[in-house]
Amino acid sequence: MRATVDRVGIDSHGRSTKVQIRRVRKGDLSKVRDVIEQTFSDFLERQLGTRPRQPFGGAQYVHHRWLMEPWGCFVAEEDQSKIVGAGLGVTWGAVGVIGPIAVLTNYQNQKIGQQLIQAVEDFFEENKVALHGCVTYPTSAKHLAIYHKFGYRPKGLMVVMSRVLERRDSRSAAPRSPKGPLAARRFSTLEETKKKAALARFHRITNAVCRGLDLAKEVEIVDGLALGDTLLLERGRDLVGFAIYHTPGVSEAPAGTLYVKYLAIDPQQKRVEYLEQFIAALEDLGHELGIQRVILPAYTTYWTAYSTLLRGGYQVDFTMVRMQRGKQEGYEDPTHLVLDDWR
Repeated sequence: MRATVDRVGIDSHGRSTKVQIRRVRKGDLSKVRDVIEQTFSDFLERQLGTRPRQPFGGAQYVHHRWLMEPWGCFVAEEDQSKIVGAGLGVTWGAVGVIGPIAVLTNYQNQKIGQQLIQAVEDFFEENKVALHGCVTYPTSAKHLAIYHKFGYRPKGLMVVMSRVLERRDSRSAAPRSPKGPLAARRFSTLEETKKKAALARFHRITNAVCRGLDLAKEVEIVDGLALGDTLLLERGRDLVGFAIYHTPGVSEAPAGTLYVKYLAIDPQQKRVEYLEQFIAALEDLGHELGIQRVILPAYTTYWTAYSTLLRGGYQVDFTMVRMQRGKQEGYEDPTHLVLDDWR
């Protein structure tokens, strides 16, 4: 569903400016990417003292998200000619995820970021999103404050973790489940008629994790654009879990990595051994693809899953803070075996 109307920009004194908020068009995509990368490069240079060559390590966030959710993506445009800011939002069923939000450094402190967030928030409201979420930098008072204005509250750390894949070692053989072997297969190998059934099975798992959560659009965009794939972990005819992953290219995977966007084990089958075997299967896939590193996101509120990664040799690359607002703020169960990234 589309957001209602375009907006005239407002400066810090509440006066109209020549900056307007409108939806992203196809011809904007490369410029939106440039604006986001330039904004975050400036921010990281101020934070670290060194300008990164690529702020996201080669990961890309714009093109496929716009294709997946065109009505949730907005730009701030000056004089109907220069894009100076961008804000993206996607809906996962009843959950809305906002970001990245970016405004070029010379245009900051003019409420442009707030107007971009408001545009995405209106899109969420029109789609009856129950839980609104984002991640941001826990050490940045400015980033925290802008989300506080919209009612977002910090909930817990989101940790990006990784492990370098060495030459075949003892970990490359996946452990066996006490109840029998688990098998992994790719969503892309399913017949079209079976893909729809698989999406329904995924939804049963995510709905048990958070009421109304639905990753179908993420699965379909990854499959349709070959950004990576979705791995199904099965025991006989039972679906134990699934993982949406990206591989390098025009995707969210940094260069040389297999990146997991979302992984969930069925809450009715939440055994740590299953998560360990699923991670081993993903690492085997990385070996098969000739990839050097696996990146997994962990939300520390899911403590069992986070602890499992630490025991498995995954190291923390960086941390962000997850912020939420809405009707289901306290949905997380620390024992759920979920790895999800809201960036």
